[in-house]
This record gives sequence, structure tokens and C-alpha cells, in this order.
Amino acid sequence: MITRQRLAAGVCALLAALTAGAAFPAGAAADETGGPAAPKVELVLDVSGSMSTRDIDGGTRMAAAKQAFNEVLDATPEEVRLGIRTLGANYRGNDRKTGCKDTAQLYPVGPLNRTEAKTAVATLAPTGWTPIGPALLKAATDLEGGEGTRRIVLISDGEDTCQPLDPCEVAREIAAKGIGLTIDTLGLVPDAKTRDQLSCIADATGGTYTSVQHKEQLSDRVGQLVDRAADPVVTPVATEGAADCAKAPALKSGLYTDREEFGQQRWYRVDVNPGQELRASVSVADDRAVNPDYGMLLRAVTRQGRELVRGEAAGTGRTDVVSTGLRYPKAKSDGDGAPAETVCLQVTNSFSAAPGVKTSPGLPLELTVDVVDGPDQAHDVAAFGLGRGWWLLGLLVVVGFLAGVVWGWLSRWRVAIWRTN
Repeated sequence: MITRQRLAAGVCALLAALTAGAAFPAGAAADETGGPAAPKVELVLDVSGSMSTRDIDGGTRMAAAKQAFNEVLDATPEEVRLGIRTLGANYRGNDRKTGCKDTAQLYPVGPLNRTEAKTAVATLAPTGWTPIGPALLKAATDLEGGEGTRRIVLISDGEDTCQPLDPCEVAREIAAKGIGLTIDTLGLVPDAKTRDQLSCIADATGGTYTSVQHKEQLSDRVGQLVDRAADPVVTPVATEGAADCAKAPALKSGLYTDREEFGQQRWYRVDVNPGQELRASVSVADDRAVNPDYGMLLRAVTRQGRELVRGEAAGTGRTDVVSTGLRYPKAKSDGDGAPAETVCLQVTNSFSAAPGVKTSPGLPLELTVDVVDGPDQAHDVAAFGLGRGWWLLGLLVVVGFLAGVVWGWLSRWRVAIWRTN
């Protein structure tokens, strides 16, 4: 978000900077420029004992990760606030309870000092357990605060060894907070169990999973993800739909995120002035195993419950998201000062969880609302006028009847001519 500051405050800040000189670090000055909030990235590295395995270009997995980190640290954009967290780096014993708490912040999220960060990475050695779930929870806390984009890049070579704290459930809980945090995962071992778990973590937050088997591939992919954090993006606003329209949150044009339980309906409200058009779309992602044959419904209704327009979609399990949308133009009023109409948006889904799958938190929902100037002549864009009467259908019936009569007469006339000749 771009914030505006008063001119006097800017002059004072300039004088203070000139007076203080190098007394203030560069990071502090950057935070007060009034520009976009700095993006934050935390690299979460698995330092468990299995990282000593030699199967990446003749070297250990740990050596490949260190090389990738050093190259990424050199290329990290100046505006990115970067941190590093480890899991399984300190405890060498066999006590599971202690091993599952072994996660620490190696380098704090903030302005990057490349020399210090590289020195910290150089000290790492494959050690202990693989507490992915606890590490993700701590990483989410490391990235709290501020309004910029937030991204976790998890690099691991195996499954979490600290069940029953399921990393997939942890990722869903993080996504349910609506803080706009994305988790990308990279797997150093191409086995099915690791792939499934890391893919599940990424899917829960809208991130990506990548299987890595070479040093260069690892460096390139981590660098791409760090650079992506610096790209300008639209951050969704977290909202919470209600059980009925009367209690629904009032939304303006924008992008919103919410969570919807299986088979639940959520309500939202939007004010539409005469001469404007409401355009809304919604997507619900199945971030866990669901039964096939599902659907969703987006309805725009009045406060009294009269349906204005609807959008529907269905799926059979071939995709991991289902989307639909609608448009509702509000006709212009003859007089000035006509009140806005409150349109109630209802989102309903018919997903059902597969056996043994948790239903909480709900499925991730993304709602786009856009209120724009409407067309000169508002009409029912979904039904081409049929929603306002049956005149067109009647006209088609009459035209069809007359066409049939004329065609029958012509056919009989041609038969009569043929018999005469």
C-alpha cells in the first residue's frame, strides 16, 4: 500500500537524515520513505540427518542447499526483507519430544547483510529430526506485521517426523488466518510420500511445489521464488461472511479471501448505485481430498430474497478449484439522488470430505467484487431479456408456426405442379 505523508513531515525527516548522517542504518531510512511495504521472505531449511546423503550431483544435499543459499543471497533484491530458519539443526539425540521442538531462526527477517547471512549458513551441519509443522508455525510468526507480501520457501528432503502435528493442517491453519502468506516447497527426494506432503503444504496456501535433483535447478528455483516476492501483487483482504444477509459484511470493489465449511453458505453485501453494474466472481479450492461430483453457486438477491441473477459451476475431481461469476446492472434512475440498492451475494458449495479427512478449517474461498459504470441500457445479461417476460418466446413460437404453414403450402404447390406436368 502506498501511504501519503504530509510535506512538513517529509522536510523534518530529510533534515533529521542530514543531521544524523550514518548514525541511522539504511534499513530504517528505507522504511520511512512512504513507498510500498517491503516484501518479506523466510527460507526454511531442513537440516535433519538425512541431508548428509550424497545424491545431488555427487555431493550431499546439504552442500547443494548451501550453494543455492549463497547464490540466492547474492542476488536478493534490495527491497526484500529476508530471513532464514532451520529445522533439525541443533538436537542430535533420540528423544522425539525434544527433537520435534528443534527449529530456530538462523538469520532474522529484515534488511539483508549478505556476509552475516552467508556466515550463518556456513555453520550448518546435518543433525537431527524433521519438525516441518513446528517450523512452519514459527516461520509464520517470524513474518507477522506489516502489509507487504509474505512468503515461506521450504526446502526439505523428507516427510515430517513429528506427527500428529500434520504439516498440511498447519498450512491450512496459516492460510485460514487470511494474512496473505504463501508457502512454496522444494523436495530434494523424488519419492511419492515426500511429494504428496510437500504438495499438500503448498496447495493449502496457493504456493507451488518443485521436485529438485540438481544444484543448478535448486539455486534457480529458490532465486525465482525470492524474486517473485518483490513483484507487485494484489493482496487479498481477509473477510468473514455471515450466515445471512442482514449480518453480512459490506464489501467494496476489491479482492477478498474467506473460508467456507463443506456444504456451507456464506453471505456478503454490496451497495450498487443506479447506473452501476456489479460484477462478482468466486473461486473455492479443494485443498484436501474431496469426493468427486461437487459444485458451487453464486447468487445475487435483494434484501427481501428475490433472486436477481446467479452463476453456477460443477466439477468431477479433475481440477483443484471451481469458479463462477455473475453480472448485475442497476438501471439508471429518472431523478437524482436515488438511493443505492443493497445486493446480497450468497456463496454455496456442495463439496464433501473424503473419508478420514478433516473438515476444519474450511475450504479457501476467493471473492472478487467490482462495481463499475453500467451500460447505457441495463438488461438481464444472463437471459437476454427472458427474465423480464415471455414475449420473445411467444414471438419465436408464432414465427415458427407461420414458417411451418408457408413451407407446407409451398410443398403442396410443388407436388401439384409435378403431377400436372
